[in-house]
Amino acid sequence: MTGLVRSQKADLRTIFVSFLTLGCVAFGGPVAHLAFFQQEFVEKRAWFSKDEYAEIVALCQFLPGPASSQVGISIGLLKGGYSGAVLAWFAFTLPSALLLFGVAMALVYGSEQIPKLVLLSLKAVTVAVVANAVWGMASSICHDAGRKTVAVIAACAVLWFEYTATPIILIVLSGVFGAIVYKRECVPKTTMVQFGASRKTGFIFLLTFFLLLLLLPTLATMFSHTELTLFSSFFQVGSLVFGGGHVVLPMLEAEVLDKAWMSRETFLVGYGATQAVPGPLFTFATFIGAVSPLGISALTGALIATIGIFLPSFLLVFGVMPLWQSTRTKSVFRGALAAINASVVGLLLAALYRPVFTAGVQDADNPVLQLIIVLVAWLALAVWKLPPWLVVLSAVGFAYVFSFI
Repeated sequence: MTGLVRSQKADLRTIFVSFLTLGCVAFGGPVAHLAFFQQEFVEKRAWFSKDEYAEIVALCQFLPGPASSQVGISIGLLKGGYSGAVLAWFAFTLPSALLLFGVAMALVYGSEQIPKLVLLSLKAVTVAVVANAVWGMASSICHDAGRKTVAVIAACAVLWFEYTATPIILIVLSGVFGAIVYKRECVPKTTMVQFGASRKTGFIFLLTFFLLLLLLPTLATMFSHTELTLFSSFFQVGSLVFGGGHVVLPMLEAEVLDKAWMSRETFLVGYGATQAVPGPLFTFATFIGAVSPLGISALTGALIATIGIFLPSFLLVFGVMPLWQSTRTKSVFRGALAAINASVVGLLLAALYRPVFTAGVQDADNPVLQLIIVLVAWLALAVWKLPPWLVVLSAVGFAYVFSFI
């Protein structure tokens, strides 16, 4: 394992602008977001080595909640402290939240649909972005036959056993395997950027998380306060979702429709809009909070729901990061992490096929045209070295023009 020794922090303005740019162009869901992050913060800005970035991704895979948002929060935390973490999340989330709030407001008056060709081109470009990232991570992480085997087994298992718990089980088993096989080989040669929080501070954040998880439902029942009920519901969802953004949508469906907060038709409108906008899928909460008939303003509902569903991620990342930084140099942990990183590559490889490839190419009306777009986008990314945001915007522009021809 090789890497750079970096101690300097990044400018907060740079963190904000970088994540805001990504928030405007990061289509495709959590797997694609990880690919965008790697190209921006590993390949372009060199804030982290590929191994360090893989560690952050592996760590966030353990946690419930939106993995890509948690990776973004972690990057902001390591490069800009707590302020950097908040700015990274706010900038990455803002475009999606504003768009979905706009969709919620437009329901009263009706709104024009996004041309179908634009949506198809976005899905195709996402395939290229994810494929390029998976190849890059596999090349840097899976050095030997053992790691390659772990990656392939993980990919096969996720594709075959379609259960929410499958990725967590694979990560745990990979960790055990790595702790036994690689503990003598994986001596750390990198120094991760430190942000200065102690283990005690980490335990305080984790204690706060568990107290809110346990107490909020009771308090919401006791006081029957609208805002508290809304906040409690979304905090519970954000705390208990394993598997990333694609899992939160059906969970929110059960939560919202069971409480009759909106009709199924309205829910499906928001569901479709969430799939069409860039940024984290968890901002579906913004839409729900804005249209829920709970006797509060749309803006208040949107803010409460958005903060409620993302707050667990902050508490978990702030709580776990100090513990991780103090244990990442231990040989057993390093060995476990080596195999875990390989299993994460396998998880991303599986996600490249389903849902990314199946939705972006296989299920399209013209899969040959979609595949051509994928290949051109991959050429632009991997060979011409164009930035992902430019490739995305170019695809959107061409598709939008051709949709009127």
